[in-house]
Order: sequence, then C-alpha cells, then structure tokens
Amino acid sequence: MQKTAARRMTAFSALATAVALIVEVPLYFVYSGPPPDSNVLARLLIGILALGCLLVLVTSLRELVRTARPDLEWAGTLAFTAGVAYTVVTLISSGLEAGAVIQTDRPIDPTIAVSGTYILYGTVSRMLLAMFLAATGYTLSRTGLLPRWVHRTAYALAAVNLAFMPSLFFGNTPAHFYAANGWGTTALMGALFSYWLLALGVAAHRAARPGRRGRPGDGAAPAPAPVSAR
Repeated sequence: MQKTAARRMTAFSALATAVALIVEVPLYFVYSGPPPDSNVLARLLIGILALGCLLVLVTSLRELVRTARPDLEWAGTLAFTAGVAYTVVTLISSGLEAGAVIQTDRPIDPTIAVSGTYILYGTVSRMLLAMFLAATGYTLSRTGLLPRWVHRTAYALAAVNLAFMPSLFFGNTPAHFYAANGWGTTALMGALFSYWLLALGVAAHRAARPGRRGRPGDGAAPAPAPVSAR
C-alpha cells in the first residue's frame, strides 16, 4: 500500500469511527431508568460498526508507519496490537450486554445488570486504549506524518486513560463520575477518544491531499533537498 493510499484509508477510517462513536455515546443518556431494548441494541450496533472501522484504522496506521519509517515498525505494531486488543475486549463486552438484553423479558440497564462488563469497559479498556494512544503518539512524533498537536494530544489522552484505571475500586454506580462503570470512566473517555479520532481523520485527510507538503512547524517530514548535478 502506497503512503498516499495509507493516508487516505487512515483518514476515512478515523472519520468513520469518530462519527459512529459520536452518535453512539449520547444514546446512553436518553433515559434516566432502564432503557428499552431498542435503545440498547441500537447503540450496541452502532458501536460494533465503529469498532469495525477502528480495525481498519489501526491496520492502515501500521502500514503508514511501515512505509514511512521501517525502523519504527515495532512501534506501529505495538499500536496495532493494542488497538486490536481494545476492539476485541469491547466487542466481547457488547456481546455480553446484547445477550442479556435479548434474553430478559423486561427492560434492564445492562451497564448495571451485566457485571462482567464492569472492568472490561472500564479498567481493561483504559489500559489498552492508553497503550494504543501512547504508541500511536510515539510513532507520529518520530515520523512527522501528521501535525505535532496530533501526537501531543494522543499522549495527553493516554495519561487521562491511565488515571481512570484505579476506578475499579470505587463501586458500580454509572451515575458516579469515577466508578468501575461510571460515566467518567466509560462515556467521557469514549467521547474524548471519538473527538480525537475526528481530529486525526481531518489531519490525515489534509495530509493526503495531492500536492500537500510539510511546512515548517506542522510536524510533517520536510521534503528532501534537490541533488545537484555533477
């Protein structure tokens, strides 16, 4: 895959993932009590589609890094592996929620009723997402493929995710900000990640435009100097 094609795939998949997540997150706050099955299944379906797009994103990012800097392929592979692990863990959590909702004959709030997802959506996901963001930030900072603010915000968001890992010690009330399944640990982190992906997609789209060249200070790799004829 050529670098331009990888940039375009990165931009498209990041934007698609971001849009799906931005649509999904508000659906968790529509009802104050147990939501109807249609609400739960709709938001899970949107989330599953978002995770499919995320798989494309982590694959295209790894290819982009491998093409630009083969010596940094190990870092791109680390970001890829963490991204895939995060996707699998979240898909398992979604499956547990969907199964519980389909099985029961009354409305339930799966964020409370399905205890198996508490640390999958919380502590485990926060650790994997922090690894993905840190590795992605490192590769982008060393390759100069995107503006500096992209990798700097990736580092900041990775640190925030790490700060939420101890939330498993603070109960299971979704209305609490800092809890195993609290809205800060899950919904807020998902929202921040989605808007970061949106910004990443926009930056990658701009970088993939024909004739686009790095400018001083934008984090892109400078164009090579012409070789004089002898």
